[in-house]
Amino acid sequence: MDIAHFILFLAGGISAIITFILHVNFKQGPVRASALVGVLVGVFVLVFPKLLSPYLTQNLPLVCFGASFIGMVSSKVLSNYVLIGISGIVFTLIFLNTSTYFHGFGGGLGSAACIALLVTLSIPILKKKGTLSNGFLQLRNQMRSKKKRKNKNK
Repeated sequence: MDIAHFILFLAGGISAIITFILHVNFKQGPVRASALVGVLVGVFVLVFPKLLSPYLTQNLPLVCFGASFIGMVSSKVLSNYVLIGISGIVFTLIFLNTSTYFHGFGGGLGSAACIALLVTLSIPILKKKGTLSNGFLQLRNQMRSKKKRKNKNK
């Protein structure tokens, strides 16, 4: 792995974490936090184009903006900074290996971010040999309670 790929993996993890921090800790909302990360990286690349290699100039904004979609996750679903960072790294891995397939299609970054987040959320299942983890049980209970509230309001 060369230095450019290492920078992209690092940027993917950090972008997801920064977006989550802006969203949860600074109450900026998920869309504003993601947009802020994307704009800051985009402006950095535009202002300092000679600072980075042409490969990084082309791919760094895409990786950071796509990984910022992971930081938009609700803190009720995932609130561990390490797992969010791992999701950003998984997103970068998916992006680097599938970006040629998504060329010309809208939603490629969002789809890759969703897949990366689902992969990270499935880690507890793989660790416990197929049993439901506490996080998935909580998610299932939240979905059931929302259904009950919806039925009461009818």
